[in-house]
Amino acid sequence: MDGLEMKKTTARRAAAVAILGLFLALGAFGCTAKTETKKVTEKRPAATSLIVATTTSTADTGLLDYLLPIFDKKYNIKTKPIAVGTGEAIAMGQRGEADVLLVHARAKEDKFMADGFGSLRKDVMYNDFLIIGPAGDPAGIKGLSPDRAFAAIAAAQAPFVTRGDNSGTYTKELSIWTKTALTPAGDWYVNVGQGMGEATKIANEKQAYILIDRGTFLSLQKSISLGILVEGQKDLFNPYGVIIVNKAKFAKVNEVDAKKFVDWITLPEVQKLIGKFGKAKYGQALFTPSAATGNPK
Repeated sequence: MDGLEMKKTTARRAAAVAILGLFLALGAFGCTAKTETKKVTEKRPAATSLIVATTTSTADTGLLDYLLPIFDKKYNIKTKPIAVGTGEAIAMGQRGEADVLLVHARAKEDKFMADGFGSLRKDVMYNDFLIIGPAGDPAGIKGLSPDRAFAAIAAAQAPFVTRGDNSGTYTKELSIWTKTALTPAGDWYVNVGQGMGEATKIANEKQAYILIDRGTFLSLQKSISLGILVEGQKDLFNPYGVIIVNKAKFAKVNEVDAKKFVDWITLPEVQKLIGKFGKAKYGQALFTPSAATGNPK
């Protein structure tokens, strides 16, 4: 073989080696890419879902929209809040249709636990109820105790809007009527069967009195003309609790993520978020955190 032929052979061998090396490199890259893709997939598993049955006030105030995305992102959970009022939220828990409850009717919460429907309950926060009404205050209730205010409204037969929906607010309203020894009835007592936000809008249209939680009032005050007439009294405290539905009664309950939610919402840093909520927009917080101190009785 002459020198020229040897050079050609050497060149062909070099080219073949280079091509082989390229294929090997591409193969290695493909394997690496598949491995990395697999790692990413394994690192972030599919999100699980958590059903939170709660009162309309946590939705109407915007608290759920504020808190839940933070929780969902941290734990890769798809929280499904159902704001139906405390009575129906507790009923959902009794039917095993929710994983966790965020509600505000302590007597009902305690019975729920005593009956074995809940496995864990913790205090979360509180605010207070208000009696609001038209600026002219036709029943003259400003500054009275809640029961005397209700009695004066009944005596004047001034329009009063009641939610009538077995909610925590309605439960509180009934407890006040019980103290008056009166049974409200008549055209002046308007039962709307609506959540707090809608009921308040109806009361505003009718220029009627209504019992409302402070958080919802603050979130609506710019859109209504009703003002605060009775506030700051012990009978008007409004405590909230969080409850895990008992998996021993309902096997489908997502107890693992429910426990994460309860632990998370009672963390000091999350309690601080609750304590700040509303301050920038309304000049005061809509709720007071209480996981560490307990709710007022």
